[in-house]
Amino acid sequence: MTPLISATDLAARLGDENLRIVDATVHLTFDADGAHVASGRETYLTVHLPGAVFADQITDLSDPDGEAPFAAADSARFADAVGRLGIGDDSTVVVYDTANGIWATRLWWQFGLEGFDDVLVLDGGYGAWTAAGLPVETGEVTTTPASFTPRRRPQRIVSTDEVAAATGESSVLLVNALDRESFAGGHIPGSVNVPFAELVDDAGRLRPLEELRELFADVGALDPSVRPVTYCGGGIAATAAAFALHSLGRDDVAVYDGSMNAWTADPARPLS
Repeated sequence: MTPLISATDLAARLGDENLRIVDATVHLTFDADGAHVASGRETYLTVHLPGAVFADQITDLSDPDGEAPFAAADSARFADAVGRLGIGDDSTVVVYDTANGIWATRLWWQFGLEGFDDVLVLDGGYGAWTAAGLPVETGEVTTTPASFTPRRRPQRIVSTDEVAAATGESSVLLVNALDRESFAGGHIPGSVNVPFAELVDDAGRLRPLEELRELFADVGALDPSVRPVTYCGGGIAATAAAFALHSLGRDDVAVYDGSMNAWTADPARPLS
């Protein structure tokens, strides 16, 4: 079952006691100096879904001492952050963003990494909500803190050392989720390419499963004899590919959290 929810279905559930809606927006821009990220908090305060809280993925949900920017927070840090948002073990979480969906799938993946599966992604994000003419709110939403119990699944995340070892393993398939031009410009040897932008339609909604199945089957990512490991530039778009593969029944997919940021930190590591 694809962990998606439509805007109209979510609207029908507003007010459910255990429902927690989370705005996961981060603003990513590029210029001559490279990539830049900025918190989506101001956007959230300006407008958000009714009852939504804001999760700051730059600070609260990242490990400042990780091997690359946006390294996933450890279990205790994650549990504390989401607990302060009112998310507990009995919550049903819906995540969305106002950008291109990859920040929502990033938070979906982090919840899954910590053993929590009652998480849905709003299909089409904030754009789908407003396109349906549904109500919005402004300002901060405060909630009563809750207790969240992390149960980390270490098999869902891989390190640079593990990826380096996997480049010589036929049982692992590295799936690069960047655009085709970036992939052609340099990628980890042995990788295949399924751009995250090709996983959604023009409205940002996930493509039908039969179309996703064709995309991934064409590169061998649905072969049961291989384990897919997704990556990108910084571990964000990689989660969109992981989300799509999970929707196709691949429960064994892992994310290379450091991605190209970590891989290229050592110029001795090869690129194809």
